[in-house]
Amino acid sequence: MSELSSYESFSIEVKDHIAHVQFNRPEALNTMNKAFWLELPRCMQDIEANTDARVIVISSTGKHFSAGMDLGVFSDPKAVPMNGDPGRMAENLRRVVLQLQDTLTSLEKIRLPVLAAIHGGCIGGALDLVCAADSRYCTEDAYFTIKETELGMTADVGTLQRLPKLMPEGVVRELAYTGRKFSAAEARNLGFVNAVYPDQETMLEAVMGIAGQIAANSPLAVTGCKEMLNYSRDHSVEDSLKYMATWQAGMFRPTDMMKSFQAKAQKQAPQYDALFPLKRLFDQ
Repeated sequence: MSELSSYESFSIEVKDHIAHVQFNRPEALNTMNKAFWLELPRCMQDIEANTDARVIVISSTGKHFSAGMDLGVFSDPKAVPMNGDPGRMAENLRRVVLQLQDTLTSLEKIRLPVLAAIHGGCIGGALDLVCAADSRYCTEDAYFTIKETELGMTADVGTLQRLPKLMPEGVVRELAYTGRKFSAAEARNLGFVNAVYPDQETMLEAVMGIAGQIAANSPLAVTGCKEMLNYSRDHSVEDSLKYMATWQAGMFRPTDMMKSFQAKAQKQAPQYDALFPLKRLFDQ
C-alpha cells in the first residue's frame, strides 16, 4: 500500500479494511470551502487506490456535520467572473457547477460502499453530499435542510436529483420549496436514514459494526452490488436485468463462493482476495 496524501479538510484512518474519513474543520462548522471541493474526489480515489479498505465511513467533528457550501466558493472572481459577456459568464458558471457535481458523484463512482454518519446540522451542500452516499445514519439531534431555497437559489449539486429516489417525491418537493428543517425522526420515518442513535459515539460504534460486516464479505460481490444498484436506479427494470446478466457472465467465478462454503464448514471467517488495485493508465 502507498501512503495516503494529507488533506486540509479531512482526517483519514484505515483499520480492518475500513477507511474512516472525518471532516476536521469544526471551528468553521465544516463548511465546504474551495479546498473541500478539490480534495473530496482525490480523497475517495486515494483510499480506493492506495489502501486495503473495502468500505468507507464518513463522519464529522464539532457541533455540526457540515453547514454546507462556503460562500467563498462562488465569491472567487477567478472561478466565477461577475462581469463580462453574459453568454460566456453563463457557460463558465455551468462548467463550475458540473465540476462541483462531479466532486460529490465521486462517492458513487468509487467501487467501495460509502456510509455517512451524521450528527447535528446537515445543511445545504452537505445534504447533497450524503444523498450520494450508499447509506445514511444519524444521531437524534441531527437535522437536514435544503438551505439553498432560503438563500434565493435552487440547489444544484445533487439533492434535487437524488433525494426523490430516496424518499417520497411529494415530501421532497415540500422540503425543497419551503427550505424547512426536517429532523432525524422524520428522516427515519421517510426512509432517508437507516437508523437513528442517541449520540455520536453510539452511532459511530454501530456504523463501524455495519462497515465491518460489509468488509467481511467478498469485495467482488460487494462492488457488484453497488454497480448494479446504481445502474438500476437510473435505468428500466428490463435494461437493468440485462446488464445484470452481462455482469454476471463476465464477473462471476466460483472462487469466492467456494471459500465461503469451506469457511462455514470449518466454522471460520472466509478470507477473500482483494480486488486488483486501481492504477492510472500505463502505470506499473
